[in-house]
Amino acid sequence: MAALFISMEGGDGSGKSTQLENIKKYLDEKGIDYIFTREPGGTDISEKIREIILDAGNVEMADITEAFLFAASRAQHVEEKIKPALRNGITVVSDRFVDSSLAYQGYGRGLGDKVKTINDIAVAGCMPDITFFMDISPEDAMNRIANRGLDRLEREDLELHRRFYDGFKKLIEEDKEGRIVPIDANRIPEEIWKDIKEVLDDRIAD
Repeated sequence: MAALFISMEGGDGSGKSTQLENIKKYLDEKGIDYIFTREPGGTDISEKIREIILDAGNVEMADITEAFLFAASRAQHVEEKIKPALRNGITVVSDRFVDSSLAYQGYGRGLGDKVKTINDIAVAGCMPDITFFMDISPEDAMNRIANRGLDRLEREDLELHRRFYDGFKKLIEEDKEGRIVPIDANRIPEEIWKDIKEVLDDRIAD
């Protein structure tokens, strides 16, 4: 079976972590070789960039600087970890990928096509086969994480998180190939997993 590249998207508090664990258990049960990774991060260099991006003290960071840092982290991630795994027939599961930048910096920060341009270079044609988007309102998602320590992006005001969310919805509208699969994340985890599993079953059967 050809290796799959699976990414999981959604706002903080959307329930991504729970469903990523379900995907890992599913692949284990199927006997499918895979690696799990995350963005920003995934390699030593990318993780160092992650620390800069998420450091709550970096309040003076310019929006375009943030966009370039994400793209730099992603470029290293793709070249060092994702492409080699896929070439060797190993499925890749990533907690976030390029759609986060398109939604967060492109739509949310208002940087538009600049973000797509630099990330087209960063990913070099390496795109997920399936992207699950955990669809939950920013208000509900932020309520879920209200009592935990927040990083620099999580501390942004609700209006910006609304723009991030709208950016994801716009990406879904523009997705002509059906790569991005919206998942209603306002339900219990078991119901959410049932929908994700059906998509995975179909792709593996194909």
